[in-house]
Amino acid sequence: MGEFVSVEAHGAVAVVRLHRHPLNILNLQMQDELALAAREIGADGAIRSAVIYGGEKTFAAGADVKEMSLMSQQDLLERAEGLQHGFTDLARLRKPLIAAITGYALGGGCELALCADVRYAADNAILGQPEVRLGIMPGSGGTQRLPRLVGLSRAKDLLLTGRHISAEEAHRIGLVDLVVPASEVLDNAMAWAGQFAAGPAVALQTIKEAVQNGLDTSLEHALELEQRLFVRLFGTEDKSIGMRHFLSKSGNAVPFVGN
Repeated sequence: MGEFVSVEAHGAVAVVRLHRHPLNILNLQMQDELALAAREIGADGAIRSAVIYGGEKTFAAGADVKEMSLMSQQDLLERAEGLQHGFTDLARLRKPLIAAITGYALGGGCELALCADVRYAADNAILGQPEVRLGIMPGSGGTQRLPRLVGLSRAKDLLLTGRHISAEEAHRIGLVDLVVPASEVLDNAMAWAGQFAAGPAVALQTIKEAVQNGLDTSLEHALELEQRLFVRLFGTEDKSIGMRHFLSKSGNAVPFVGN
C-alpha cells in the first residue's frame, strides 16, 4: 500500500505492518500512510478487526528526530494534516484494534500502541515516552491517552522522567494487557483479533463509539449517550440474530455467564 506501511488481509483480520526497518522510526510520511491504512480498513466490510505490528524485532522506536530537528515552529503550524492524524484515525477506527509489541515502543511508538484497544507485548518489549529528554513533549496523543489508561500519577512519572520500562512493569501498571514470549506475540494478537470474525459488527462498533465518546464528556452526558446507542442497537440485525440465537440455545430469557 505505502512505502513504509502496508495492510495485509488474513481472512477477516487486517495486519497493519510497519516497514521502516530496522527500528521503524516514525516520520511524517508514515503518519500519512497510517491514516490511509485506517481508512482502508474502515471502508472494507470484509475486515472485522486489525492488528498493528512492527515486526519480530521492533514495534517502533520513536519519531524521526533528524526530520524533526530540521522543522521550525512555522513548519509544524503549516502542516495541513497536523502531526496526529494517522494515529487519530487508527484510534477512531470502529473495529477492534490490537497492538502486537516487540522490542522498542518508545515515544511515537508508544503513542501508536496507545491508539489500540488492547496491547500484547513480547517479554523483550521496552516502552516509554522519552520526549522530555529532547526538550520537547509527546505530540501524538501521549499526554492524553497515557493518563486515561494508567492513571494520572503513573503517566506523569513516565512523561516527566522519560524513563523506559520493561514489558513486566508495563503490564503491572496496565499499559499492556498480556506479556508473552517474543515468538508468540503476533499469534496471540491475531487470535484476539480473530474472535471478532463472525461477531456482531454493528454492536462492536457501537461499543467503541460509546467508550471513546463517553470519555470526552461528563458522566451524566456519557450515560445519556450510552442509552441512545443502546436503544439504537434494538433496530439492528445484530440484536435480532444475537437474541434469537441465545433463546434457541437456552430455551428461556435468563442471561447466563460463561462460554
